[in-house]
Amino acid sequence: MKRGSPGDAELMRAVADGDRRAFEELYRHYAPWLVLRLRGRCADPVLVDDVVQETFLDVWRGAARYHREGDVAGWLWRIGSRRLVDALRGDGARGRLRQALARLRHRDVASAEEQVLARVRHGDLAGSLAALSPELRAVLQATVIDGLTTREAAVLLGIPPGTVKTRAMRARKQLREDLA
Repeated sequence: MKRGSPGDAELMRAVADGDRRAFEELYRHYAPWLVLRLRGRCADPVLVDDVVQETFLDVWRGAARYHREGDVAGWLWRIGSRRLVDALRGDGARGRLRQALARLRHRDVASAEEQVLARVRHGDLAGSLAALSPELRAVLQATVIDGLTTREAAVLLGIPPGTVKTRAMRARKQLREDLA
């Protein structure tokens, strides 16, 4: 069966009726294609595999929502790509950020990095960081401390990548001025 073939509509009708064999056939036919497409958007193969599984669970639960005249591949891509964005926004980078911030808030002993930063000779780094606006501090937290790329930070913070770059530049400039 080719992607987008007339047999797709019958297959989806059978899946909507709870036909497990039809679902397995749909999975065997489209899962490898969806994995390849999603891996073009995300380098983490484990996350991509999870997203593909979640996508097909959504299909199994909601096959009746499929519009008979629509393209099955397009419908699957829409579900899969939205699931990937949700994963990147949700428990992925954002979850790691929340965990890192929680560890920072509840720590009694200063880390080696904190001790070094406390001894910065050209100014009070902690005071300068505290003086940054929350928006600038959040961008520095995501890109410098958590090591996220501009794109990942943009998804995490819900802002365009260009805004991440601009805020990072403004934050660095303000820190240079404060610490000079």
